[in-house]
Amino acid sequence: MSSEAHSISLIAPVVLLAAAVIAVPIFKRIGLGSVLGYLIAGLIIGPFGFAFFQDSASILHIAELGIVMYLFVIGLEMQPSHLWSLRREIFGLGTLQIIACATALTGVGLLFGFPWQVAFIGAAGFVLTSTAIVMQLLGDRGDIAQPQGQKIVAILLFEDLLIVPLLAIVAFMAPNHVVESTSARLENIGIGLIAIAGLIAAGYWLLNPLFRLLAAAKAREVMTAAALLVVLGAALLMQVSGLSMAMGAFLAGVLLSESTFRHQIEADVEPFRGILLGLFFLGVGMSLDLSVVQQNWQLIISGVLALMSAKALMIYIVARVTRSSHTEALDRALLMAQGGEFAFVLFAAAVSAQVIDNTVKSNLTAIVVLSMVLTPIL
Repeated sequence: MSSEAHSISLIAPVVLLAAAVIAVPIFKRIGLGSVLGYLIAGLIIGPFGFAFFQDSASILHIAELGIVMYLFVIGLEMQPSHLWSLRREIFGLGTLQIIACATALTGVGLLFGFPWQVAFIGAAGFVLTSTAIVMQLLGDRGDIAQPQGQKIVAILLFEDLLIVPLLAIVAFMAPNHVVESTSARLENIGIGLIAIAGLIAAGYWLLNPLFRLLAAAKAREVMTAAALLVVLGAALLMQVSGLSMAMGAFLAGVLLSESTFRHQIEADVEPFRGILLGLFFLGVGMSLDLSVVQQNWQLIISGVLALMSAKALMIYIVARVTRSSHTEALDRALLMAQGGEFAFVLFAAAVSAQVIDNTVKSNLTAIVVLSMVLTPIL
């Protein structure tokens, strides 16, 4: 009986690994990339395929750590001086693109006949580009370190910062919301600033001495554990402070970017990053509810096409206005035309706040997931 229980418990990881090992090489061989391979594999083994898994949401929650690991690795490649040089792209280009896209996408929602609340929630979710997909595609092409890749990374970082104010806006839109007092708002802002300051202080004064001490002990597995502790600890600190886990991991990476142990830390974290990110894409594929698509296929297909077209057009226009070449602007528009993983968090919060219902959430989720599936093809 014990042996049988253990064998059953191994079915899930074996199926996940087999799906990835079979699908990804095939899709890369035919030139469609690893991301699409993961997404299609997830669809096949998920609740609406062979139904090896019924709860794709739980897999997505675990696999979000892949995004956290990815941004930590990106942070390791960005020294503070380099990050400061990108400030115009992060806050200037990022703000301009977000405003243009949010306005256009809200307009699309209104043209579809949705109330302004639903149109705004759908636009806010869709404007947050998938960091995981875009970073993976940039990495596959080797463009992350290129100037055009750095602009995209800067915009993605700015979008990660937006999830906190967007969640606050959703809470304010609730029909029976309780308006926070000024002191409560200041308290929340203060907690966030203290958390960021604490993380920076710990990174500046504690991390390098810690890794020097561990290196002197000559225990490689402890160094790996310490690297994971730094990533997850920074993410947890940001999460409990009401900020983005991914942003915490990115800041931790930036703080270690000038460390003499940077390359070793990156090598230690890389395998976990790759596996968890692949698991995230599998989870996204599983979460595509084909029954919802079948019931509302006209709305969902037209919604995907309209939102992706409007977002791509706005991104292209903003890129050209900011003096990017036609080729660079078109490439950025195609890469960032989809919705992203933070949309799922925003839609769930909107349902909890009674701003949208579960049917609207299912339709919006299907639109975002389908856009994420289409992006690697484009």
